[in-house]
Amino acid sequence: MAKTSNFRTEILGELDQTLRKVGAQSVLLSDTVARLVGLNSTDLECLDLLYLAGATTAGRLAQHAGLTTGAMTAVIDRLERAGFVRRLRDPEDRRCVRVEALPGRIRQIATLYQRLAEATARLHEDYDDRQLAIVVDYLTRALALAADHVAWLQTQPPLHRAPVRRRRPVRKARRPSLSHAMPD
Repeated sequence: MAKTSNFRTEILGELDQTLRKVGAQSVLLSDTVARLVGLNSTDLECLDLLYLAGATTAGRLAQHAGLTTGAMTAVIDRLERAGFVRRLRDPEDRRCVRVEALPGRIRQIATLYQRLAEATARLHEDYDDRQLAIVVDYLTRALALAADHVAWLQTQPPLHRAPVRRRRPVRKARRPSLSHAMPD
């Protein structure tokens, strides 16, 4: 019985480290792709969430991304200026504006992931359908836990305060004395 417990402890430790590495690698991948397409990584990830969700409101996208509505509006403004999204009036409620990702621009970004997608498809061949279903179940549930944790984190005060910058006093320029500036 102790052997099983030790194995479980070891495998859970490896799983924790692997998930942390996956998260870090995902951030690095996103930063690199974002740079290549002229976006920041937050905008790129919000664009991906929008693409996955389909046309939606800025408010719903903000909730899903864990951003304020003001921050999401700024993200959408940048994505729209860069030609990745467009705003559409909702045909059922003209007061409502939906945002949609532009498929042509998404395909351009997808080319940067093509090599990874092909390698991942080859990796999938190493697992049967039941094993893949377990991976999907685990990751789906872990994703929900992470989303709940992000929502909780957003209610927490910062652990540190930004340093207070003291303003330097403005030095007044010395005026030249009129007696020295004017010739006799």
